[in-house]
Amino acid sequence: MLPATAIALGVLAALLAWPVPAALARAAWPRRDPLVALVCWQAIGLAGGLSIIGALLVHGLSPWGHSLPEAWWHWVTRQPAEETVRGDHWVAQTLAAVLALELLGVLLLSFVRTSRTRKRHRELLELVVRSVPGEDTRLLDHPAPIAFCIPGARPLLVLSSGIVAELDGPQLDAVIAHERAHLREHHHLLLLPFVAWRAALPVLPAADRAHDAVRDLVEMRADDVALTSLGCSDPRHTLAAAIVAAAGGAGGQVPEGALAVAGGSVAVRVRRLLAPAHPLPLAARAAALLCALALLLVPPLLLVLPAVV
Repeated sequence: MLPATAIALGVLAALLAWPVPAALARAAWPRRDPLVALVCWQAIGLAGGLSIIGALLVHGLSPWGHSLPEAWWHWVTRQPAEETVRGDHWVAQTLAAVLALELLGVLLLSFVRTSRTRKRHRELLELVVRSVPGEDTRLLDHPAPIAFCIPGARPLLVLSSGIVAELDGPQLDAVIAHERAHLREHHHLLLLPFVAWRAALPVLPAADRAHDAVRDLVEMRADDVALTSLGCSDPRHTLAAAIVAAAGGAGGQVPEGALAVAGGSVAVRVRRLLAPAHPLPLAARAAALLCALALLLVPPLLLVLPAVV
């Protein structure tokens, strides 16, 4: 059954490497429910990586058994192969190991580099920012309207003097609520796998598309969370005005690794706030989440199913 399993995993990996991410990136429904869309993107990334590595591993070990657990155990214990071992089996084993190490290594390296960059920026900013009485924010003396947060073990939420001067009270509250949403929901961790995916597979167009889509969705999700905490009469217009103001002064001035209120596609976010679509129906939400769950379960099931049938 291993050849059929390898083919099934290979087909799934091909679908998750191009047409599925392309379709999800073009779809309109993720803007109606960014949180569900983010779950789907995480499932696509994890299932895609597991599928391609699994397909290579299954093919590479197929001469040693009729199921992956059996073949792996025979290979590890140096038992003789049940079928003729060809060169493509050794190539598949090598590619599976290299790809797994590359994906995991790039993910770990991206995490370490981003953490170090954020730590360095945090240490530098703490030398020049000052605390805002009664708030968990820091004030940076800079004329441009800038607002961002630096996630991590010691998160930092920074507002520039320019944005404090330009925005009124409700707009400033909207900016702070947006940045707090990033920190509270750990959006940087949702984005990290796609930063690593893009770095590991720079020639794959889907990697860029996935990164950009997830970046926009975390900003939309932060917008949605911020709206729930605003007590002004028109929270959508208030937040949209604050985003536009921040976008006018944030070009190139936000530290690397930070999450800024002017991040993502500003035009799309502003249109979404000012002309909101109907929420995604409960049945559609459930269907999308079930699809994400299925994507997460199918590769492991394909890998172990021959061992239990």
